Parts: sequence; structure tokens; C-alpha cells
Amino acid sequence: MPGDSTESVMNDNGAHNNRPCVKIGTEEINVKGRMTSFTSVEIDGLKIVTRGKYIRIVELREEWDQDVSDPEAIAWALKTCGIRFDLFTFIQRLPQSRPRYGYHMEWDSIAAIPISNYENWLKYQIPDQTRNKIKKAKKAGVEIREISFDDQLVQGISDIYNESPVRQGTKNTQYNMELSLVKKLNSTFLERADFIGAYFKDELIGYLKIVYTDKFARVMGILAKIKDLEKSPMNLLIAKGVEICAAKGAPYFVYAKYDYGKNVGSDTLKDFKKNNGFENILLPRYYIPLNGYGKLMLALGFYKGLKNILPRWLVRALLQLRERITLLVYTKGADK
Repeated sequence: MPGDSTESVMNDNGAHNNRPCVKIGTEEINVKGRMTSFTSVEIDGLKIVTRGKYIRIVELREEWDQDVSDPEAIAWALKTCGIRFDLFTFIQRLPQSRPRYGYHMEWDSIAAIPISNYENWLKYQIPDQTRNKIKKAKKAGVEIREISFDDQLVQGISDIYNESPVRQGTKNTQYNMELSLVKKLNSTFLERADFIGAYFKDELIGYLKIVYTDKFARVMGILAKIKDLEKSPMNLLIAKGVEICAAKGAPYFVYAKYDYGKNVGSDTLKDFKKNNGFENILLPRYYIPLNGYGKLMLALGFYKGLKNILPRWLVRALLQLRERITLLVYTKGADK
């Protein structure tokens, strides 16, 4: 398998163009609570990851954090690196929402709060229902603290993970996760991250991790204990996150996707985001075929996966069935 490579080619004017430097190796990535080894490709400092078994689709590992300034150069490097890849996909990051390239494009939905200041968010960007929940949480005794990443926080996050083997009707892949892995998963980007804890009687009942990029702030992790959800710690965490982002001058506060399509339970998450001021912002996502097979899969739409090809009613029915089976299996396991 090839290692580092740099190629210099002659253009029509007799000048040399330096092709991207390609590094190939292996890297461990968290997949459903387990660290799994994958072939990794690095092109001029951009880490590339692969998804899909039958259609090998590659994208930047941290595409939310890095721009693709020369997609043609990356596509060329992927075609000639010695490993079969079928499609290369990348997204235009906020705030660039107007399409810049002529490749096959689809709109990608992200959830983001445009931030001017905290008072504007509290008064105009959230409904009365959310403001009342924030007040209710404070009256109930929930305390919000900016906290350091240390072993005590790691243990607190682990306790949240281990509260239940099922979350939102699906298997909780973080349940019974080793403490060392909990620490590893939450220790990324520490040099530009903030941690916020929600406490009730000095017990950590929820946490929020924010990571800052050159263009916006991003939710990197947010979770609360199920038994304390009625105290609305999640609303308080988002409120504190907006306050901190506004103080640091972040123009947007991003929380993953806004529209999850056909996923069961996504409507509840979408409502939570909407009620906390997140808006549906559409950004261009591009796809570049890297071979004939990739071109065919792109033309047929198979790269979207079976879930996005089947009718919405059938996907919903299958996911609801999975939810019932999951609850049945883990409820029985808990009773033993």
C-alpha cells in the first residue's frame, strides 16, 4: 500500500504543479460505542474517512471544521492513491450558503442559532414555552456551572451514559462504556472547547460541550439524565451555551442537523431545537464520482442508502418495529 507521495507535473506553459501530498494509514474511530480501525487517508493535512460498504463514500473527518478549497485536487488524489473510492462528498460551511461549484449538489440541513446577543435570543428567538422552562428549571434548583475537563467530569458523564441501556427507543451505545473510552471520546479539541454542567443538589444531571471554529460554535456533546428531564436541564444548558457564544462573538451556534428525514424520534429532537431558537439552514453538499461505479450510483441515487430510497411510511414502520423490539429486549434484561 502506498505511503506518502508528492507528484510534480508539467502544465501547458511549462510550469510545475505540485500534486497533493497523500498519506495512507489506519485510524481508530468510535462506531456505536466501540473503537474500530479504518483505513485513513490524509491529503495535504485534511483527514479523510470512508463510509459505506458497497458504495465507498469519502468525506472530511471533521468537515464541520475545515473548508475544501480545491475539490479537484482532492478528487485527483483519491483517484490515484491506490485505494478504491467511489464518491467524494463535501459541504460548504457556514456562512457560505450560495452554491459555488458545478458538481452534483443537494441541500444539507443544519440546525443553527444566529447570535447577536443573549438578551435578543431570550426575548425574541425562543417562544414563551421555552422561557418558562428556563425559569422553572432555576426555581427547581438546577444550577449551571462552567466546568473543567477532569476525571470528576468524566465520571459524571459516564454516570449519565450508564443510566439506561435504551435512549429514545434505540440501544444506547454508550451504556457500560469503559471509563477510559468515555474520557477519550470527550477529550477532543480541548484547546478550544468549553464544558457546561447542569447540577441538582451537586449531582451532575446534564452536560454540554461546545467547540469553537473559525466561523461558528458547535455542540459537540449534550446529554441529560432521563430521570431529571422534567427539570428542563437541557434548556438551561442551551441558554448558557448561547450566553457564552454571544460573549465570545460567535455568529452562529450549531447543533448538528435540523431535519433528520425519516428517522423515528427525529420530530421530538427537531421540536426541541426549534423551541430553543435553532433554525433550519440549508447548505450545499456536493458529490464527485471517482470512478464509473461511483458515477452510476450517483445517477441511480443509491448512494443515499436504503432508508432514503424506501417510502417514508415503510421506513417509519420498520424503525418503530425496531424500537419496540429494543424496548422489549432491554426491559426483559433489566428485570432479570
